[in-house]
Amino acid sequence: MTAVEFNHKLTGLEDKLERFAFSLTSNHEDAHDLVQETFLKALSYRDQFEDNSNLKAWTFTILKNTFINNYRKNIKRNTTFDNTKDLYFLNKGNDSDKSKPDMVISMKEIKRGIESIPDDFKIPFKMHTSGYKYKEIADALNLNIGTVKSRIFFCRKKLMKTLKDYNPDN
Repeated sequence: MTAVEFNHKLTGLEDKLERFAFSLTSNHEDAHDLVQETFLKALSYRDQFEDNSNLKAWTFTILKNTFINNYRKNIKRNTTFDNTKDLYFLNKGNDSDKSKPDMVISMKEIKRGIESIPDDFKIPFKMHTSGYKYKEIADALNLNIGTVKSRIFFCRKKLMKTLKDYNPDN
């Protein structure tokens, strides 16, 4: 198979690879990145592809293995090694600050501060703190990305100004 035929067949699989990648990642951007990484590996290792074998199965295997390897790397990156005697830190458990009285009060103050901000600034800020990316916010609100970024920035500044006199330790 020539390089042109290989590339044409490979790009013809893009939609199917995107759907499969999305089923693994549950995120469109991560799925797109995974497909791009798969294309890179497929093109890099094209000489290892045998002409009479199934290109679709070969490519899907590359995608699946890439996803698994990336997942394992992320798990290792987030693993905590506890060198204390009797694994004290791993077994200690998480103290939840959310249940402490001063934290409840400060969260109420922060929410009150956010609610005092005009909707044009508050909505992009809330979406951003909920995990939306700038592009997603811009698309949802029909705004430019620069406008979204500046509104979030100004909302943060206004919130810091509103809460600057608030000190939960007093």
